[in-house]
Formats: sequence, C-alpha cells, structure tokens
Amino acid sequence: MIKPFNNHKPIFLQVREQIEDQILNNQLKEDDQAPSTNQLVNVYKINHVTVSKGITQLVDEGILYKKRGVGMFVTEGAKRKLIQKRKKAFVDDYVVRLIQEANKLEISESEIISLIKHVKRK
Repeated sequence: MIKPFNNHKPIFLQVREQIEDQILNNQLKEDDQAPSTNQLVNVYKINHVTVSKGITQLVDEGILYKKRGVGMFVTEGAKRKLIQKRKKAFVDDYVVRLIQEANKLEISESEIISLIKHVKRK
C-alpha cells in the first residue's frame, strides 16, 4: 500500500519505514524480493539518492540483503529484528513520557492501566 509522504520527517526515513511496515504487516516475508530502487523512484517520483539512502540503512541493519544483479530481499529474522527495534522505540518515545506525565499528574499505575484498557476497548 502506498502512503503519501509527509513533511514531518525526511523522505528517506519514510521510504524505509514503509518497507519496514510491509515486513511487519506480512506483505513482505523472509526471502521475498523488496521493491527495487527504480520502482520506488517511479512510484513516488522522488530522487534515486533519497530512495537509496533508506534502502542502504535497511541493508546495513540486516533487514534487507542484496543479490547482485537481481535486487533486494528480506533477510531471515527481519520481522523479529524490526519488532524488537520498534518495541524499544515505543518504550522510549511513548511509555517513558507517559510515566513522566502521569507522575506529574499523580496518576497511579492502576489508573494508567484502567485508562489504557478503557481506550483499547473503544
């Protein structure tokens, strides 16, 4: 699924995150061929260097691997790596700030849990 880019973060990161999302959503599985740089350039109408930067980061992190002359493929264990990375980011970006704000507002742990359960049911 193609999502439009936003102005909140660099485009190469958004390209990267869209490929990561495809892996996390099982649209791309281990050893599946990832979209080529040229395909992404043509679909998004963005610079080749921009796409390459996002792809290169995924290769450097062991999420994708190159088959010379064939393309990029999803590595074995890529989904597991991404889940671990995103869980850590989730804790750092959301949970830590949630707890800090809850402490300022004197919201107890049990109240936080109740609020989360309430919101999750909606």
